[in-house]
Amino acid sequence: MIRALRSLPRFTLRRARSLWYRYGIFWVGAVAVGLVAVLYAKLIDWGYNAFRAVQHDHVWLPLILTPAVAALSVWLTRKFFRGSEGSGIPQVIAVLHSPPGLGTRLLSPAILIAKMGISFIAILGGFTIGREGPTVQVGAALMYNLRRLFPRSNARIERQLVLAGAAAGLSAAFNTPLAGIVFAIEELTRSFEARTSGVLITGIILAGIVALGLNGNYTYFGTIEVSAHFPSLLAVAVLLTAVLTGIAGGVFCWLLLNTSRWIPARLREMHATRPVVFATLCGLIIAVVGLVSGGTTFGSGYAEARGLLEGHEQLSPLYPLLKMVSMIGSYLPGIPGGIFAPSLSIGAGFGNVLHMVFSHMQLSMLIALGMVGYLAAVTQSPIMSFVIVMEMINGHALVISLMATALIASRVSRLFSPPLYEALAERYMTPLPLPVPRASPEVPETPVEDEEPVTK
Repeated sequence: MIRALRSLPRFTLRRARSLWYRYGIFWVGAVAVGLVAVLYAKLIDWGYNAFRAVQHDHVWLPLILTPAVAALSVWLTRKFFRGSEGSGIPQVIAVLHSPPGLGTRLLSPAILIAKMGISFIAILGGFTIGREGPTVQVGAALMYNLRRLFPRSNARIERQLVLAGAAAGLSAAFNTPLAGIVFAIEELTRSFEARTSGVLITGIILAGIVALGLNGNYTYFGTIEVSAHFPSLLAVAVLLTAVLTGIAGGVFCWLLLNTSRWIPARLREMHATRPVVFATLCGLIIAVVGLVSGGTTFGSGYAEARGLLEGHEQLSPLYPLLKMVSMIGSYLPGIPGGIFAPSLSIGAGFGNVLHMVFSHMQLSMLIALGMVGYLAAVTQSPIMSFVIVMEMINGHALVISLMATALIASRVSRLFSPPLYEALAERYMTPLPLPVPRASPEVPETPVEDEEPVTK
């Protein structure tokens, strides 16, 4: 075998090596992302089902379990895995828009393992978190660490790896390949590079093929049946849904980005100095809200949203507000977990509420509008939002309505808050303040009267 390889023309070997570095590593990484995304999804589903089984038999147990899980998750995150907190999408955006080097901290193998492990612990406690955002960071981390396979890695190669891994992660998590492409363009880079396009698309396709091979051909929320004749008040329903979800999503983003304006000073001090205690308090609030809601606010909300779409779930009109409280309580402590699936669930809840106003319209249609409106309001990425929802429900008949709702809701949300992921990403891109140099003991400092004070 070795002799046969040595007998090959050098040109063929160089060509094969070039193709491997240009495409092969990306393709191997995409397959790995698809495998990990499916396994991670099954792990989270198993964890939530285990929590629901225990909570069903012991209704009051979350009052103890959820605060304890919150304390453990935050202690692990703060002590060992800084950079794994939250959804993970802000970290990926920060790496893509920062000088080389930030990825070694935010996309390390340790962060990859912690993202999946700690979010699994959190879902065992019933936290309102999703797995889709974390899958984006996991996919980006997987691909980023493949840079070691290149003989001479550079910033451009690392950026392509991160971008392809993040997009493939989202595509495999939702089984929405088109949304993965749009996500990379609209949310992560705000541009489309010709050099990256081929690698990106093939990576998404390979990750999607792996997910399809393991899960089968499915739509995330099933297929909705929409009448061929749209109701006469559809335009009014689109406008009202967009405004309502836009306001709700904008307020949610404002609350996350302006905690100093609404959280009492004593709680802010607790968050800064005693984060584990603060997390325990948040866990208790999540448990109480879960008990008040009859258990519907625990977890990502996927089961509730799908149940509404399929017509066998009855939710309280207060569900979207209670779910928002639980979602904020899950995000504030800094526990690893995403907001995609909970946002879709909250949007479905708003669609359920609007059905009381537009009772002549199909409930599934209003739920779809509510989901795309709230997701667009939270992410302020309208194109990505309506493509995701369209692919998740096979709702091609509602393309125009979904698009209009997403665009209006995104603009309404912008009145309250800047884009959430970009604002959070800036916190990772801001360098740590340099320590103030200590004065030399031999030369005492003497103030200069003519010098103006410098303010930073």
